[in-house]
Amino acid sequence: MPSQLEAEPAAAAEIFGDRLELARRFTQALAEHGEERGLIGPLEVPRLWTRHILNSAVAAPLFEGRAADIGSGAGLPGIVLAIARPDVEWTLIEPMERRTIWLTEQAESLGLANVTVARMRGEEWTGGRSFDVVTARAVSALRTLLPFTAPLARPGGKLVLLKGANVAAEIDAAAKQVRRFGLTDVRVDVLGEGQLDEPTRVFVATVSR
Repeated sequence: MPSQLEAEPAAAAEIFGDRLELARRFTQALAEHGEERGLIGPLEVPRLWTRHILNSAVAAPLFEGRAADIGSGAGLPGIVLAIARPDVEWTLIEPMERRTIWLTEQAESLGLANVTVARMRGEEWTGGRSFDVVTARAVSALRTLLPFTAPLARPGGKLVLLKGANVAAEIDAAAKQVRRFGLTDVRVDVLGEGQLDEPTRVFVATVSR
């Protein structure tokens, strides 16, 4: 028997506004099909809204222009952010075929005309430094993640990487990569305090050169 989807938190309406119905549809689809399609683990459905959907969506104000989500997986955060920010043009970069099929299905089903799905790894991107913002969530530690996210951002563009509670330690461990890619204005934003049970921590930096 599939796990029960948690009740929709009140914060969902605050965060998604008039896009809430699309967020509900995506959350329901992920709850119904995510585990069987190998997109989320068996323990994730009972905390899908709080741990994944809202955790991703609360970062929406940090995006603009053209954005890329590296290792988009189940669409966390890419599909969620594309729902929340229809004014941003999203490229979801994901190497696994079954995941790109899911991402394409969801973009079409939800009518997300602002989404393009690219089947490849971040380091295989050949479109140059064409993004205003590059994001990733739960992909790898910063020292591993920066070499295949920073090269996709235009000079003056930003990295907005959704991280866990140990982000400060990851920044210390990635000092060499921060220098190598000319990252400036490095900071950690804590988002969703007072809205979410567990706020979202985001590594933010400008790619200065």
